[in-house]
Amino acid sequence: MPVSALKDYYAIEENTPIWLDTKTMMDQSTAKKPKITVYIACHNYGQYLERAIESVLRQTMDDWELLIINDNSTDNTSDIMKLYEGAPRIRLFHTEGLGLPGVCNLAIKEARGERLIRLDGDDIFDENILLVLSNYLDRNPNCSMVFPDYYLMDQQGNVFSQERREKIHGNNHLLDVPANGACFLIKKEVLENLNGYREDLGAQDGFDLWTRLMADYKVANINLPLFYYRRHGKNLTENSQHIIDARRRIKFDAIEETLKKHRPIIAYIPCRVHYDFSSNLWKRSLREKSLLEHCIDKCVNSPLFDHIIVGADTLQVKTVMQKFNDPRLSFAGRHPEDTMRSASLTQSLERIIQELDPEYQGTTVISYLQAPFVKTETLEEAVATLLLNDVSSSM
Repeated sequence: MPVSALKDYYAIEENTPIWLDTKTMMDQSTAKKPKITVYIACHNYGQYLERAIESVLRQTMDDWELLIINDNSTDNTSDIMKLYEGAPRIRLFHTEGLGLPGVCNLAIKEARGERLIRLDGDDIFDENILLVLSNYLDRNPNCSMVFPDYYLMDQQGNVFSQERREKIHGNNHLLDVPANGACFLIKKEVLENLNGYREDLGAQDGFDLWTRLMADYKVANINLPLFYYRRHGKNLTENSQHIIDARRRIKFDAIEETLKKHRPIIAYIPCRVHYDFSSNLWKRSLREKSLLEHCIDKCVNSPLFDHIIVGADTLQVKTVMQKFNDPRLSFAGRHPEDTMRSASLTQSLERIIQELDPEYQGTTVISYLQAPFVKTETLEEAVATLLLNDVSSSM
């Protein structure tokens, strides 16, 4: 088709250029700051990266920029990024092993948008995620962060489940059930006020941010699945113990200043002669120690407890207690009628708390004989979870 025909077809004025050069397009696209900065964090996710990038380009909302950050990848990530070099609204970065929190902090520094959202290099946006989340923040100016539900997909991209979240402050009041670490939209100024991401944890930096965020800012969730989260063997979330340790550290950091107001912290170990599957269950041996020894062991190994109480309807437990030289450890008698299976443990606890915590401001942890593999760290985390969420009990 001749150029004259093209002009007629598109109703182009005589002096209007038909084609814009790349520089002009880039100048026009960066003439004003974008509303949203999307950043893709990628470390050796080259096989998935193109689909992640294309999911941003397909967005039904146009007011965005994209930062692609390659953190010391050794696969074909750099080759994939070259396909988008010089593209309008896209900026490329190559870093040398910053780690995910460091990459996130770099994105905060480089972002031109007033809101940020992270997309991991192995995940995919729904085409409407920016439109829906940004519209929510527009309509709710007091809200600082919003996150959606999401689909779970396997390594090949096949969807096998949907993750639906209960409404924050509606059906779910717990602070330790955070949003997914990526794909939430948050105001840049809020991230700057929180000093960004901690880089000393090695995992769960998103949970740390969530914990600090929830203390001072309003957060909301939308029950629409708006991204696809890929599960495969390389996910950081597969390293369970690493995550557990990081979460515990975050929780204790969060309650450090308020811990004093919730003392004394009492560890209580209930024992009884009858009504268990074995008489004097506390005597039963496991790995050359009695079940009562295991319970006392895990309690005395924690500096968190102010008092460690063995409650029993028999004085024989004192023979086990004598093996431990800890001034916090003491015996409390239980009435036999308080040890029946239908009796509440509250009756035994009431007398102890009246003596050790008459103002009822402290915290009590129960360590059961029937759970010998529960660790010291788990008992401590129960306290931290209780105080962090300002609830009456945790399990």
